[in-house]
Amino acid sequence: MREGLKMAVFFIITGGLLSLATLLTAQTTGTPTSPYLLLDKGLQYRITKSINSMYNFDFATAERDFSVIMYQYPEHPLPDFLMALGYWWRIEVDITNTRYDNIFIQYLDRANSKAKKMLDANPKNKEAAFFLAAGYGFQGRLYSERKNWTKATFAGKNALSYMEMSRGEAEFNPELLLGDALFNYFAVWIPENYPLLKPILAFFPKGNKKLGLTQLETVASNAFYTRVEAQNFLFRLYGSEEKRPQDALRIAEYLHEKFPNNPYFHRSYARYLYTIGKWTTAMEASLEILDRIDKKQFGYEATSGRYAGFYLGEYYSRIGNTAEAKRYYARTVTFGEESESQESGYYLYSLLALGKIATAEKNKAQAKIYFNALKRYAKRKHPAHEEARAFIKKNKL
Repeated sequence: MREGLKMAVFFIITGGLLSLATLLTAQTTGTPTSPYLLLDKGLQYRITKSINSMYNFDFATAERDFSVIMYQYPEHPLPDFLMALGYWWRIEVDITNTRYDNIFIQYLDRANSKAKKMLDANPKNKEAAFFLAAGYGFQGRLYSERKNWTKATFAGKNALSYMEMSRGEAEFNPELLLGDALFNYFAVWIPENYPLLKPILAFFPKGNKKLGLTQLETVASNAFYTRVEAQNFLFRLYGSEEKRPQDALRIAEYLHEKFPNNPYFHRSYARYLYTIGKWTTAMEASLEILDRIDKKQFGYEATSGRYAGFYLGEYYSRIGNTAEAKRYYARTVTFGEESESQESGYYLYSLLALGKIATAEKNKAQAKIYFNALKRYAKRKHPAHEEARAFIKKNKL
């Protein structure tokens, strides 16, 4: 539910129409005579290679290519937008880290400024409208994550306005399918799960969740530039909303294999291995994540460590190795505190497990410390809180 809500917030902020790939790329059927830089076939190839480097967290290679494009096209918004996307992925892997917020916004502001000049020179320039929709859309997404709702709403309205301006160009229309897919899905999902948000959707067309999922699957299977973004949304929906963890694992595994240094795809792969009970492979993937954290590989940080530590704690608990289970549950707690994620399920259930282990070891004082921490951070109706209370009562702690 929480994962779906975050995607739904993005949908609301961008008017249900905006997607990364919609704005970054266009059909490869563009001709050399197209007035739009995005339809240049040679540039498309170079952008694809650079974006693949970006997804694989090789930002040095990606940004070197982006800088070349910036030198060649100094008045075009594309290079600044690409640089912003690189910083977005730095943010995405640990959304609580605000370190890259300012430079991300600065690059988007520069892209927006250049796009506005293009639009002033030619009010019918669809490419300029695309970039303005993109810039404001991603600003809106960041501001919503930071709970700055005033700025998020302003950015979202601008994104929607410019997206409407960008419609009607036959060369670009096929790339709108991802945005349409997300709209169709979340226009139904939001009122089903959050009735209080129904009024927000009153001004939008009626959605179709089944159609949206089908459209998303089509983009994920057949698109060229939009494929990775569609797959990213699709495995998250499969896993969190559609109760199809096998399908989520299939996509997460593909993305991890294609971009092995992307920590978000890596931990998602481990997550769905754990979810469907592939314990040995989940253990191996989790150990690799922790090893990369210990080696300080870029992008591997406390959030990924919290995932991996918990899966390893569960694995060793399952096979009866209490000492190792205790060690990894403790690492999960440490990672949770490092990232200030004390309300996350993995953190809370690790405290619960550690409390039970301490009780079994006749260390009631330590058990109370774990259970008190759990009750401090978990809401009373949280299942971990309820289980802790029942355990405390049964064992007279």
